[in-house]
Amino acid sequence: MERRYNDHLANDPREVAVVFQNNRLNYVGQDCERIPPLLHTLYGQQVRYLDLSYNALVSLKGLAEFPNLEELVLDNNNLSDSIIFPTLYNLHTLSLNKNKLVNLELLLTKISNHLPKLRYLSLLGNVACPNQLSDSEKDEEDYRRYRYYVLHHLPKLQFLDSTKVSTEEHLEAERRGHLMKVVRPITVSLPAEESSLGNSSPYTPLPSTRRVAGDHQGAYGKCRFRYSGKNSEGNRFIVNKDL
Repeated sequence: MERRYNDHLANDPREVAVVFQNNRLNYVGQDCERIPPLLHTLYGQQVRYLDLSYNALVSLKGLAEFPNLEELVLDNNNLSDSIIFPTLYNLHTLSLNKNKLVNLELLLTKISNHLPKLRYLSLLGNVACPNQLSDSEKDEEDYRRYRYYVLHHLPKLQFLDSTKVSTEEHLEAERRGHLMKVVRPITVSLPAEESSLGNSSPYTPLPSTRRVAGDHQGAYGKCRFRYSGKNSEGNRFIVNKDL
C-alpha cells in the first residue's frame, strides 16, 4: 500500500515527498542535510529500499536505524570523505553517484569494514572515480586501473558502476590490484608574497647591487713570480717525450 501522508508529518511541509510502498521508502529532492529522524521513527524497521537522492546530505547519521536495509541510493548529495557508514549486514546495493568523494582508499576501507554483503557499488561522478564524468583528462586506462583497485578491496562485488564485473577482472584484481593505487601530489599553499613571484627563483648569478661609475676595484701590473710547474709533484712522472 502506498502512503504519501502521515499524521505525524502533518506539520512538516515536506511530508508530501515521503513515499512508502512495499518496504520501499523514497525521500527525494528535499535539500535536507541530515536524514529526518521521523523517517526512521516511522519506517525504520520496515524499509528494505531507501532512496535519498537529490538532497544535500553531508552526513548519514540515523542510517543505523534502518537495520534491514538492502538497497541504498544516495546519488546527487554532498557526501564527502568524512562519510561514516553504520554496520548494515543486509545491504547489497549502494549508489553514491555524483557526490564529493575524493579518497578512494579511505572509502573502500569503510565499505569493507561496515558493509560485508555489498555486491553492487556505483561511484560515477566523483573525483574518486576517474572517468570522464568527473575529469575530462581521464581515459579508459585510468578507469580500468580504478576498477582493479576497487575489486582488490571488495572482491565480492558483482557490479561496479554501470558494468558487470567479469571473471577476468576479478583475476587481474587479485593478481595486481594492489599496485593500482593512484597517488595524488600534495598541494602546498605559498604565502601571498611568495606566490606573487610566480616561478621566479630567488637565486641569481648577478650581484644584488650595482656599482657606480668610477668605483672599479680591479688592478693591473706585473707579477714578480712565474709558475712553470717545475716543482709540481705531478710533473715528476712526465718526461720531455711525453709532452
